[in-house]
Parts: sequence; C-alpha cells; structure tokens
Amino acid sequence: MPPDINLDKAELPPEKRVPAATHRTEITVVNSRFITSISPASNVEEARDFIKRIRAEFPDATHHVPAFIIGHGASVTEHCHDDGEPAGTAGRPVLSVLRGSRIGDIAVVVTRYFGGTKLGKGGLVKAYRDAARAGLESLPLAKKVATHTLLAAVPYSFFDESRLLVHAFGGEMLDESFGVDVTITVRLEETRTESFRAALYDASHGQIIAEIMDHNPETRFPL
Repeated sequence: MPPDINLDKAELPPEKRVPAATHRTEITVVNSRFITSISPASNVEEARDFIKRIRAEFPDATHHVPAFIIGHGASVTEHCHDDGEPAGTAGRPVLSVLRGSRIGDIAVVVTRYFGGTKLGKGGLVKAYRDAARAGLESLPLAKKVATHTLLAAVPYSFFDESRLLVHAFGGEMLDESFGVDVTITVRLEETRTESFRAALYDASHGQIIAEIMDHNPETRFPL
C-alpha cells in the first residue's frame, strides 16, 4: 500500500481561484428576469468574446450588464458597464461582488428582461448584486497553478495502489492505457511532483519511475 502522505499546505503557492467552467443561474425580482452567465477568461479578448456571445444568445433582452476581472491580486484588469441602466446601478454592483469573491480570470454578464415594474436605483443595485452572488454561490471553481504531466508504466499488481497514491497527492489521472503494463498519465501540482515521484518509487520498491513529460505554468486545476 502507498505510504501515509502528510502534505504541508505551506509548500503550496498562494491559491489563485478561477471558474472551472461556464455557468448560468437565474433569479426573478418583481417580474424582471436576471440571468447571470459566467465564464473563465484568461485575457481581455476572451472576456469580450464571451460578452458578445451572450448578447447574441439573448438578442431581445433589455440589458446585458458585463463585468470582468483578469488576473489576481494587485495585477488585475477590471471592466464593468451599466448598459443603459442608471449610472452606477448595475455594472459597479456586479464588479464589487466579483472583487469580494477573490476569483480572477472571470467574465460575467447579467442579462435583464424587464418585467414591467421599475425597481428604482436602490432596487436595481440590490437586484444586480443578488444576481451576481447567485451565480458565484454555485459556480464550480478551479485554481490556477503550475503543473507537471507525468508518464509511468505500472505493473498490474501495483495499479490500484498507484491510483490511491495519485489521489493522495491531489493529482488527476488523465489517461490509463492497458498493455503489458498499465501506462498512466498523471497531472500534479508542480510543488508536489518530486514528492510524488519519490513516494511512487519507494512504494513500488524501485519498480516505477514516473517521467515528467510536460510543464504548464498556469493550469486550471480542479478544487
């Protein structure tokens, strides 16, 4: 069996949270529909393309309020727009929710279908904030970290143990190819790679050497 693993979280770089996938939610406020669409966006061009797609998907909507944050921490690019709503009642509330979430590389569009009753400035601010919060509450998240992709030939007798070891180190099993041995392709956070390789080698009594095949400095890794 694989050895007990006690990974020190202090060895990991500061977590950069990002959306794991596109996501959509909807709320209704006094008969107005607020549809929140969220997407990962690694740069401004991707964010603007996403906004265009949402506008094209809902061409008859009353408003499409966009906001995005590209980057993390002190190095970010931000944007928001009220799209015809009274100044400061739509884009800024959505952007403030994004800032508070500490999620980066994220693009959001809150699409409104007017329901016939005006909400007033205070009501609009609350509605757009609530719509953005609803989207973030159920948003699947990932973290942006440096990773290695490794390849290893694993004897069938050690296959189950190797999978447990990958899981113990928080890795992803990308592929399993069954031949004379089982060839596994694994993705791990860079900071855990060498510890994993050593643990795999030791647990298999020197039978398995995992080779590093690729390095990605910014991988969207599931939380």
